[in-house]
Amino acid sequence: MSNVSIPIGRSKRAAPDSTPRSGLPSTLVLALGAFAVGTDAFIVAGFLPSMAEDLRMSSATAGQSITVFAIAYAALSPVLATALARLPRRTLLIGALSVLGIANLGSALAPDPAALLGSRVLAAAGAAAYTPTAGAVSAALVRPELRARALAVVIGGLTAATALGVPLGSAASQWFGWRTALGLVAALCLLVAAVLRLVMPWLPGDARVPLRTRLAVLRRPAVLGVLPLTVLGMGASYTAYAYSVPVLEAVDVRGDGVLWMLFLYGLGAVLGNLAAGYTTDVRGSTTVLTVGYVVMALALGSLGRLAAVGADATPLVGLLVFLWGASSWCQTPAQQHRLIGVAPQEAPLVVSLNSSSIYLGIGLGTVLGGAALGAGAATVYALGAVIAAAALVFLWCTSRATSNVA
Repeated sequence: MSNVSIPIGRSKRAAPDSTPRSGLPSTLVLALGAFAVGTDAFIVAGFLPSMAEDLRMSSATAGQSITVFAIAYAALSPVLATALARLPRRTLLIGALSVLGIANLGSALAPDPAALLGSRVLAAAGAAAYTPTAGAVSAALVRPELRARALAVVIGGLTAATALGVPLGSAASQWFGWRTALGLVAALCLLVAAVLRLVMPWLPGDARVPLRTRLAVLRRPAVLGVLPLTVLGMGASYTAYAYSVPVLEAVDVRGDGVLWMLFLYGLGAVLGNLAAGYTTDVRGSTTVLTVGYVVMALALGSLGRLAAVGADATPLVGLLVFLWGASSWCQTPAQQHRLIGVAPQEAPLVVSLNSSSIYLGIGLGTVLGGAALGAGAATVYALGAVIAAAALVFLWCTSRATSNVA
């Protein structure tokens, strides 16, 4: 899910600590910040019903807080990358985490839905400013031969959030309430900001690239043949994931069982992401994506069937949820591989646009899932399966345009 851009220019100003011998401590702290960002982005799904009850709205309406965050992130990411390009990197990272922390405090204290939605937009701004900068800085802080590993550490913070951050946040919401859970995320953001101030060296800002130049790559047919697939694929997954608690209850998973299912989803996400990276290099991106969308459609379709008949099959549900998570997050390495193949000279930019597409897909899936929730969990699962099948068809129709990397 990374939105990575490597620095393309340096300020004339120099600083004594701008070329550290080892960036490992700073990279690990950056990964912890990415963990906080990832947890913040997805944690709401784990306590949606209790938040909806407290703020006197339906679960479908509460789910729009996820939509607002996702759409705001997608829209603000390229804008903030342009507007804040010249800021020193440490200043930008600390500021972004501080904004994210303050926004989560606002969400935790929100007295009504309007205040909640406003704070989620602010949180999206902080996340959109932090994620691409953290990736770029991690690469700049280490020797060239260690850059890929540094990037992997930061990206690992994001994927680990799906496996650990969301279940832990959901557990905190059960024990102490959803407001406390968001307050803990805010505290983590502010803590990481303080630690970054202590351990991270000064790094200059980038040269400013006009927004029009950044988005010019969207005119390429090959790029336009890839990005919509990210929207479809993430939309398929988040149609149901945004409403995890009610749709899991429909397959007889309740209480602590929901936490374990969220953990299985996150574990699948981490392993699916890692396996996809290796397999894409060996077998090609089209093969990985084909398998991913088939597995996602079958997993969601099977969960829909279990919800429709009211079956009690917890072990099977656990397996299906694991496959759902793995198929959801196996998309990112393969899609980035395709984009870099069709636009190698603009690799950082197209990877950034893919990140925006991920959040557009999350927003789309949340809207569709909320609209279908009233018809029952079986319908929500089935809708996700249909969108996954549509993603598969889209992949087959556009794969020729990227056959050189597939």
